[in-house]
Formats: sequence, C-alpha cells, structure tokens
Amino acid sequence: MTIDLVDDRADREATTRDAESRETPWAPPSALPDPHPRIDLVHRWIRTSSAGQADPTNVSNSFREGWVPVKASEYPEMNVLSDTGSRWPDGIEIGGLLLCAAPAKTMQQRREYYMRMTRTQMKSVNDQLSKEEDPRFRTLWREHSSSVSRGSGPRAVWPKP
Repeated sequence: MTIDLVDDRADREATTRDAESRETPWAPPSALPDPHPRIDLVHRWIRTSSAGQADPTNVSNSFREGWVPVKASEYPEMNVLSDTGSRWPDGIEIGGLLLCAAPAKTMQQRREYYMRMTRTQMKSVNDQLSKEEDPRFRTLWREHSSSVSRGSGPRAVWPKP
C-alpha cells in the first residue's frame, strides 16, 4: 500500500506581501526633487539666480569648487521641466537652482578642510580669551557643549484681568 502525498501549498516565491503592506498617505511633492543616489557622487542644488537676477559669482565659485551641472538625459527619474531661458538647456534647473554633482572624495576633502579651519579659529578665540582672562577674577566662563531638551521651552503667562 503506497500513500501519495499531495503538496497543495503555494511556493514561497509566488506569494507576496502586497496585501499586507500599508498604503502610503498622499503628501505634496517636494519643490526640489532628489535624484537617485549615484556611486561616488554627491548632488547639490546651486543657486543660478535670485529674485530674477542672475548670480554668476555663485555659479562660478561652485564650479571652481568642483560642482558640475548634471545632464537631464542622465537622470530620467527627475522628469521635470527646466526653467525657460535657462543657460543650461540640457541641465536640470528649477526656480533658479541648478542640479550639480561632484565626486564624493573631493567633497570629503572640502569638508575636512573647513573642519580644520573651524578648529583653528576656535583655538585662536580660546587662546585670546585665556590671555585676557585674569586668574583672580574668573569672569569668562566657556562651555563648549550644547544640549537639547524637549517640552521645557518658554511658556506664555497671561496677565490676570
């Protein structure tokens, strides 16, 4: 006597969790869409104009830092109409902001440069304060920390009638 076992279960690959997923609530679209991340690239919106006036100085500085305008053909996910009369017709420009990219390694070096500058300036300020401070009268108290608290902000007190 042989018993034939029939497996009537569905394959795990065939089942999906679409029915169990929650619906995403509607939200208004972002004014500046984010491109999909690219390997070894950092993206940034560069100001090309403000209040209808061109800002070539900012664009020039940004280009010298290493930012390069991206081509709309390379970013099909953006699917936006660029500003009319743009100086970068093949780029992505929205409201006077041009989408640019730079190598992540270059931007990391830039970040480290500015961190070194900040540390040097903070040391200079602290040295100057220490030099002017009289040890007998400790009037300058320096605290180099910040804190965040919740729910203990200013409270409005209404005057009594």
